[in-house]
Amino acid sequence: MKTIGLACDHAGFKLKEFLIGYLESKNFKIIDFGTYSEESADYPDFAHPLAEAVEQSKCAFGISICGSGNGINMTVNKHQGIRSALCWNSEIASLARQHNNANICALPARFISTEEACNIIDAFLHAEFEGGRHQKRIDKIPKTKNN
Repeated sequence: MKTIGLACDHAGFKLKEFLIGYLESKNFKIIDFGTYSEESADYPDFAHPLAEAVEQSKCAFGISICGSGNGINMTVNKHQGIRSALCWNSEIASLARQHNNANICALPARFISTEEACNIIDAFLHAEFEGGRHQKRIDKIPKTKNN
């Protein structure tokens, strides 16, 4: 049973709650990093613990959610072990896994339906990293003295 971590701000709260039920019905173990209501909240407070859990392999994958998906996506991507992709349809989600080996899927709660969110998450979780030419590109993502 894979463990999936979820984190959101107030704008993503309802979608996060819906997705927790959806993923639990598919027998995923869930770690909920918050927020826990629609009261105004700052996404970094929840994004950083999610990113750390994915980096430390406490979660196989993460799902981050805010209104546009951008702020929470930018935050988790500050972590060197994270490759988060902002996904607004299932094709983008599949490609994020296949070509970028993404380990967090960021969702724009204000711009997708719950049905589309499920399609995106299914595509993300079922796609496989293709490796090969894509791996050498991923190896260049962390900033080093050589790049």
